[in-house]
Amino acid sequence: MYEIEYEFREEDLVHFNELRLKNDLDLQKNIRKHRMIVPGTMLLIGMFYYIYYADMMTTAYIALLAFVWAIVSPYTMKMDMRRQFIESYTDKEKADMFGLHTLKIEQDYLAEKSPGGKHKTPWKDMLRVDYVDKYVHIFIDLDSAIVIPVETIKSGDLKKFAEQAESMIERLSN
Repeated sequence: MYEIEYEFREEDLVHFNELRLKNDLDLQKNIRKHRMIVPGTMLLIGMFYYIYYADMMTTAYIALLAFVWAIVSPYTMKMDMRRQFIESYTDKEKADMFGLHTLKIEQDYLAEKSPGGKHKTPWKDMLRVDYVDKYVHIFIDLDSAIVIPVETIKSGDLKKFAEQAESMIERLSN
């Protein structure tokens, strides 16, 4: 059977969570709304200063601040979300998660050896295999997956492994 060995890092966890949030339509809608409402309110305040006080300089500063806010706020929100991803795990969970992982395809299950111990996941409990950018995701649930970064493969053929895992899921999940 096929076996691969790879290293799972903090940036791989962040990548997976960002990918999940990127596909979350409600969150994307809130980010767009925040990006428009706050600068729009600031521009209304700037117009108030210009109309009632004829203060062009304050209006220009407020308009510039609104423009900068509209551009910078998505990046600051993304950085804050990254921080929240990492802080949501305890030090013990991080120690169990990050490091060298070994995956082995067995007849009835996927065997995983990680810093957190050994786990066996039955093929019937898995959903699918996705190829995303520089990662392979083996989904166990809609919100959880085994994330395999292509660049940290230590041994084994990832392409053959992923193909075999996909065929095992298709064959045994029904």
